[in-house]
Amino acid sequence: MTSALSGATIDAARPAPDPGGRPGRVRRSKPRNTLTPGAGLGLGIAMLWFSLLVLVPLSAIVATAAAGGWENYLNVLQDPQTWNALKLTVTQAALVTLINVVMGTVIAWVLVRDRFPGKAIMNVIIDIPFALPTVVAGLVLLALYGPNSPIGVHWAFTSKSVALALAFVTLPFVVRAVQPVLEELEADVEEAAASLGANRWTIFRRILLPSLVPAITAGAALSFARAISEYGSLVLLSGNRPNETEVASVRMLSFIENGSYASAAAIASVMLAVALFVIVVLDIVQRRVSRRG
Repeated sequence: MTSALSGATIDAARPAPDPGGRPGRVRRSKPRNTLTPGAGLGLGIAMLWFSLLVLVPLSAIVATAAAGGWENYLNVLQDPQTWNALKLTVTQAALVTLINVVMGTVIAWVLVRDRFPGKAIMNVIIDIPFALPTVVAGLVLLALYGPNSPIGVHWAFTSKSVALALAFVTLPFVVRAVQPVLEELEADVEEAAASLGANRWTIFRRILLPSLVPAITAGAALSFARAISEYGSLVLLSGNRPNETEVASVRMLSFIENGSYASAAAIASVMLAVALFVIVVLDIVQRRVSRRG
């Protein structure tokens, strides 16, 4: 009797086939809202704060750029001086980001895996670009690479000075993103792979890289976003020469000083679009590499 009832219960629970002979589909239950009243209040406060600090200002930039009309927008972007400033900013920021991906990972590896005299001091010095005002950084770089350079390297007021300043202010991003991940990785897995005959490249590609890619891409995204928005160190070091060493942030300031806020907002909207594009591309690369690993 119990078996018959159990069988009937199971048959009743099964979806009935449709008239065409195809098996019925199981309806998926919709996920329920698990937010408690306290969590809902916290979410509302967080979204309000995020909107005030990020969404509203970004919307204001887009609205200001659109206020001048498409004609003014295109005229600003087609201006040779503006276009050269945008091109210099994006290319130098991309170049510095690639350098930071390599050198930042190497520095993080040395700080985590190696022991040497002065390691603690080096670990502190890495954070100096974070704490140092960018204008002071430009003054330091100008004293070292300017016309009276004590080492004989005269890069000030050239396009090389742009890359130099960006590399200085963005150095810690990849290092500090990769370093904690390396500290959490266990060496036992690498030793086991080596005992099974895997060479160093295979260990790095199949074991270490999938774990490091999210941190590397996060650091690269922060480095690129910081580089395209740099202003303080470049004011002193690059010389702001139009069509040669002028970057997008300086070009925007010149528009603001002339009262052309719509033109400045047009440049800002382009830089915002470039930053979002790079972040999306890095996220796609991160997912693919992690999946392959």
